[in-house]
Amino acid sequence: MDILETHAYDRRQRRNMSCALLLSLSPFFWTSAMYFYLWTPDSPASILLAGVKSAPTLLLAGAVLSWKGGQSFVAVGLILSAVGDFCLVWPEFFLHGMAAFAVAHLLYSLTFLSHRYKTYSSSSCASLLYLILVLIGGGFFIYLYPFLQKEPNSDVLIPAVGVYIVLIMLMGMLAMRTQRAFTTLGSLFFMVSDFALALQVFKVIAPVQHGQTVVMVTYYLAQLLISVGDMKAVEKKNDFGKWKRA
Repeated sequence: MDILETHAYDRRQRRNMSCALLLSLSPFFWTSAMYFYLWTPDSPASILLAGVKSAPTLLLAGAVLSWKGGQSFVAVGLILSAVGDFCLVWPEFFLHGMAAFAVAHLLYSLTFLSHRYKTYSSSSCASLLYLILVLIGGGFFIYLYPFLQKEPNSDVLIPAVGVYIVLIMLMGMLAMRTQRAFTTLGSLFFMVSDFALALQVFKVIAPVQHGQTVVMVTYYLAQLLISVGDMKAVEKKNDFGKWKRA
């Protein structure tokens, strides 16, 4: 088997993998579209709405579990995220939802440290990016702080939001450390979604017409990219294995 045959084998493998990925992710796309079709700004909180909202994330978890053979912290994080989706439909369960997402971020962070995610030595550019993330997270908390003080349960909410921001920033830095495009972009979109949600929940900005749409589009996109990144994070096999299979 010469080098041209090896490259042809690689192309076939990538094409087959892409087709299999699209097929396994199709339920996520259908249920996401269903959510945006059914949801309106005036939709009352209900079990049905909560179920439709959390269904795409649960289906992503199923896709990751089937792809990884039932061994993935990301899949568990997605299940916890679906619990968070369910809770956030009702404002009184906001802290419960935030706690579920916080544990999900911790599980994502542990995943990005695993041997399946090859990491690279830190550079001055990477250190600068980490510093920028820390400054963004810290600055956002400082900006949010006066609005958190106005909340009835501020004594619990302020430290809870602070811990949550630390966890999502940690997840973002570890995602960037992997230097995987899907994983890094997913973590960044997650931050955008959460920050946009916080600005609206804590009344930092006036209600905007498509505010919830921005939150959910970036959120579903974040979970999709993190999931695809995990599904593509496999052990590198050497060329000798390809020669044997050929």
